[in-house]
Amino acid sequence: MKLAIITDTSADIAENYKKNPDLFVLEVPISIDGVDYKPSEFSSEAWFDLMKKGKDVPKTSQPSVAELSELLKKLENTGYTHVLGLFLTSGISGFYANAFYLQNEFKKMEVKFPETFITSAPLGFMIETAFDLAASGADFEEILAKVELQKNGDNAFMLVDDLHWLAKGGRLSRGGEILGTLLNIKPLLQFSEDGRVVVYDKVRTAKKALVEMKKMLLETAEKDTYKVYVIHSDAAERAQELYDYAIEQGYQDVEIAIFGPVIATHLGLGAVAYAVSPK
Repeated sequence: MKLAIITDTSADIAENYKKNPDLFVLEVPISIDGVDYKPSEFSSEAWFDLMKKGKDVPKTSQPSVAELSELLKKLENTGYTHVLGLFLTSGISGFYANAFYLQNEFKKMEVKFPETFITSAPLGFMIETAFDLAASGADFEEILAKVELQKNGDNAFMLVDDLHWLAKGGRLSRGGEILGTLLNIKPLLQFSEDGRVVVYDKVRTAKKALVEMKKMLLETAEKDTYKVYVIHSDAAERAQELYDYAIEQGYQDVEIAIFGPVIATHLGLGAVAYAVSPK
């Protein structure tokens, strides 16, 4: 089996896996103030600086289906036998639905695009796990089964600190922004079972929101069988608090990560999240 994995720049992947020659990453274009950018060309910190300086909030577009089609043709012509596409959840982007038909267009390769229902570091972990399984000799069906297991067990809950980003990005009304800011409301977001980002709760003050997130962690993830990510967009102090709590509670595999440009664009600056994935 010669396996290629294709993903997009919403996935936050560990550096040692980014160099894998069988990994191919599609750009999720982002525009700020009328200028288009490629997320892969920015570190998270550089992107946060650009967000702060922009007059308007950034907006994402879908990856190119035509580019994906050309990439698949190239992979077929260079001897790949299997392709696994792991993309940003269809609950956030229409790309998955638009690209779905390509799974059946190649006779010499088995191409599968399983729905992920997740993004960011858990999507990266899904990719890393697939590569590890392939390296250990697992066949394609075993890899797909593991992806399904992780998909069903993945979850993430996020604190949005500044409603300004949601309102300017069209995900919250201006009236809702003003009222929420006056009342110091902090929305807690969660991935639904079909991969959409939904409001789990609305909490007064960030301190109370962090307490609620800690409760959600204990209710969601088993300590010995789950990997825990604490992910943030320019909110290092809160991320450290959530990390320390997870360690204190006995979680064995905890890592701090930083939201890449794509997800930072959706959540805004100051966001922090727990994300959990079965190992």
